[in-house]
Amino acid sequence: MKLTIVEQARPNTFEFETEALIKPTGFREYDARWWFGRPGSDKEPELNLIGVQALGMGLGTQIRRMGISPKIVVGHDFRQYSLSIKLALVSGLMAAGAKVKDIGLALSPMAYFAQFALETPSVAMVTASHNENGWTGVKMGAQRPLTFGPDEMSGLKNIVLAGDFDLVGGGAYEFISDFRKVYLDDLVEGRQISRKLKVVAACGNGTAGAFAPEALERIGCEVIPLDVELDHSFPRYNPNPEDMQMLHAIRDKVLETGADIGLGFDGDGDRCGVVDNEGNEIFADKVGVMLARDISRQYPGACFVVDVKSTGLFKTDPQLQAQAATTDYWKTGHSYIKRRVAELGAIAGFEKSGHFFFNPPIGRGYDDGLVTAIAICGMLDRRPDSSMADLYRELPLTYGTPTMSPHCDDQLKYGVVERVLADFKRMKADGERFAGQEIAELVTVNGVRVVAEDDTWGLVRASSNKPELVVVVESPVSAERRRDMFEALDAVLRRSPEVGPYNQTF
Repeated sequence: MKLTIVEQARPNTFEFETEALIKPTGFREYDARWWFGRPGSDKEPELNLIGVQALGMGLGTQIRRMGISPKIVVGHDFRQYSLSIKLALVSGLMAAGAKVKDIGLALSPMAYFAQFALETPSVAMVTASHNENGWTGVKMGAQRPLTFGPDEMSGLKNIVLAGDFDLVGGGAYEFISDFRKVYLDDLVEGRQISRKLKVVAACGNGTAGAFAPEALERIGCEVIPLDVELDHSFPRYNPNPEDMQMLHAIRDKVLETGADIGLGFDGDGDRCGVVDNEGNEIFADKVGVMLARDISRQYPGACFVVDVKSTGLFKTDPQLQAQAATTDYWKTGHSYIKRRVAELGAIAGFEKSGHFFFNPPIGRGYDDGLVTAIAICGMLDRRPDSSMADLYRELPLTYGTPTMSPHCDDQLKYGVVERVLADFKRMKADGERFAGQEIAELVTVNGVRVVAEDDTWGLVRASSNKPELVVVVESPVSAERRRDMFEALDAVLRRSPEVGPYNQTF
């Protein structure tokens, strides 16, 4: 099959209907993500349905060459075009001999669960996760509970862009009826709580609205639904619990209703955000510290993995130290953390974005926002005399920022980060002061995390799924030190004219 590789796909042309159009940058570090287009947008599509079919052919070819059984689970999130994209993907998979099990409308973790429940080694979940309407993508894996990393994504990209397909035929298709019930039954089995919690369940009109309220009700919560109606236009805000607009909406509902906690879920349900009973919007890394405290009390000596965007409390918290807990800081990205949790045999992994990973006996190693929500409710159940705000106050005080993302084109962002890293290496080598202090450490496992003498730190890395950079700052000292670090970090970024405005600041 011939592929036309273009930077901008042109709709309303003969070529658009007859050629496979795929922008190469859509093959990202650990999943695929393209701008598919939406009504009213003047941005050119990066992918068409024939391109999706070619992606399926490439994925089916790759799985066979890896020596893995051709059985694969597919599902799709709730967007206007996701079903058509999934069916195009399925046609390509079947042409390459795949035996497809289609679970229908699903959360990403429901698809991961299906790999276990249906004894199927591979998965292809059509989702743009928390990206705005108009985006699409695929999360893939061929070794449960792991998803593809850079090596697999690079191999897939090479196969697809070269049109190097093994179209052996013999594919098969089976639709799995009512798999939603199987997934929800497994989620709630043995996880009922005795404490009556009033919980705001916020879904941003995304896919989780069809799952989260029922799951929370079935473990014993009184659920206050917020934007749970499925509406692929996302009329109020994007379903992303890392965005302040969604967190503010949850805060307002918690305060209006006197809820014990607010829980927010992203577009494909693999992330969870938290607002406490007093309306405090708790960033997910701090929620991770609370959960780590709770888990390490049950399992002393527990090992945790966290991403480089996360708070330094995982290393310094006295309670975690008292329980002999250990923490490994690793690359940001659901695929990276998931793989690292498996490699180290860690009981859990946490990302500041709200991806949480629990190994047995809590979970199966993959990220599931509902498993996270249930774990948080269980933590509160084990502390019946404490509110979520009480648990938050128990943490040592630090001053953090939300995740902030200045625009930077996909083709340019990694080069910008390399220049920023080089700048910091030079500054440290020269003993140059930064944000008023000497640089104590540079953590370079993913981008660069520059740490000052007082443990105030700032991170710059390239986003793995959007044309953006990622900036996070935290200070254990003061809000002023947080501001100092951010302004100094931003000044380094502004040396690169390719860096655009932020999506949000603090």
